[in-house]
Amino acid sequence: MQLPPSTASIVVKPAISFIFGQHQARTRRNELRETHIWYILPDEVKNKDLQNHYLNLLSPNEKVNVMKIQEGELQKRALLARALLCLNYAIFFLDVSHCQIDPQALMFKKNMFGKPELDLRISSELCLPPLQFNISHSSSLIACGVTMNSPIGIDVEEKTRKIKNNIIAFAKRFFSPNEIEVLSAISDPEIQRQEFIKLWTLKEAYVKALGRGFSATPFKTFTIRFNRTARGSCLPGCETNEKAYEVSVEPRDDPENCSRNVTFALMELLGSHYVAVCMKKDVNIRGTASLPMKLDVWRTIPYVEDECVSGTEAVLPISGFA
Repeated sequence: MQLPPSTASIVVKPAISFIFGQHQARTRRNELRETHIWYILPDEVKNKDLQNHYLNLLSPNEKVNVMKIQEGELQKRALLARALLCLNYAIFFLDVSHCQIDPQALMFKKNMFGKPELDLRISSELCLPPLQFNISHSSSLIACGVTMNSPIGIDVEEKTRKIKNNIIAFAKRFFSPNEIEVLSAISDPEIQRQEFIKLWTLKEAYVKALGRGFSATPFKTFTIRFNRTARGSCLPGCETNEKAYEVSVEPRDDPENCSRNVTFALMELLGSHYVAVCMKKDVNIRGTASLPMKLDVWRTIPYVEDECVSGTEAVLPISGFA
């Protein structure tokens, strides 16, 4: 993947002109099952003027929330995540209603379990589209999953993540018996560590899609399974004929409801991160609950540039959707 030029010399484009340009360039298909993953590399955003521009896009309350964060890198990541949300809502609003929206009018809140969501009071006043989103980040990458109508969860983990304790001992604290058995059967320590990270990422995405948090949905209460499937990847540009992994979830208190209400994707991004996506199927829209989800992956510097990287070497599909 070609990296963008240094943001040290970038001139920030006006928000509305950028949004309109992206809207024209992307020629969105407006399909109900279309899902987008946007990611930012914080190290690429070094320009202070650009960061100040992001800060000025926020509502007064959001600005206060960001400025409360004392640690510099954490504050920067929070700012970039909010800029990413503002960009996505503005573009989707333009797509659906063909009207422009002031990003400062967007207000966010957290549900009772801590999952961020749009404040529905302001949403109804602005007649915003039913956009669903979720944010995840590591120290080196911020990702946002967005789709229409259906709750979504996303988790990002660095492939180099170190597990301080013995992996099996650690897994016994959080994973189901089946997952522990699968990990215990792997003799290669490095492969075992990688499979542990994949499972953890998928479990995080599932819990976040439910919107209930780890405390309300402990990892031990459900099992993530990898199954061989002849289905192709949901990622554009992937033309492999090899069988892929299909991910399913089996709640321990409802084993017959395996993967019936959610769908997963797992990918390797930039060769350095695992990204898992989980989305609840929208059973209220006739004919869509059984359709595969279309997934596009975008690299972005909000209000400066973005690039669709689906089908490139930056994105390696590991699993498709159920």
